[in-house]
Amino acid sequence: MTESSTPAAPSATGPILRAEHLGRRIGDVVLVEDVSFELPRAEILAIVGPSGSGKSSLLRLLNRLDEPTQGTVYLQGVDYRQLAPRELRRKIGMVTQRAFLFPGTVADNVRFGPRQRGVSLPQDQINKLLTDVGLAGYVDRDISNLSGGEAQRVSVARALANDPVVLLLDEPTSALDESAKLVVESMILRVVRDSKLTCVIVTHDTQQATRFAERALVLDHGHVTKIGSVQEVLRA
Repeated sequence: MTESSTPAAPSATGPILRAEHLGRRIGDVVLVEDVSFELPRAEILAIVGPSGSGKSSLLRLLNRLDEPTQGTVYLQGVDYRQLAPRELRRKIGMVTQRAFLFPGTVADNVRFGPRQRGVSLPQDQINKLLTDVGLAGYVDRDISNLSGGEAQRVSVARALANDPVVLLLDEPTSALDESAKLVVESMILRVVRDSKLTCVIVTHDTQQATRFAERALVLDHGHVTKIGSVQEVLRA
């Protein structure tokens, strides 16, 4: 797939994120096949399905961590192949199952993304991000002294520091114990809604999907079997 050096201007109307016949094969193995959906601003979509159904594979296609072999994605009306990968992954941020933090302090991690594009994040903005994720006063805390829940909060703050248009969440609480899971889940949901972020969450937990999302997409062996409102899809 080729990349243009002069991407089109983002559309002011229409969906924020649109997947069009998106798919990925490796040889004869189908990971994701012919997935299409669109998301308006501030909507949350849950991707659910059994283990091995292609949930995380689909999520990785949405910001080109993996390359589609079929179809494409439009971000604000622009084919994402026209965007440089670093710029795309700034605009489509991602929080993974486990917090992969860099050595150093909490503030060092929050500053990382903006610093990569030559932006020095002001201290008051770092403080606000950490307050938003429930880590006020953690600026100088070394990441080696964080609990699993605290580390995941830093991951969220680090993603938000890039001012993303879309936030992807890949099983963001599955590595946490039950008490930490509910606290982190509540924090993420509050931040996403307060920021009016468009969001896609992968989860094996249908109850979490119901708490989080307006719509749900069910995958089975890489194929969409259902898509619709959470009530229609998950509570049927």
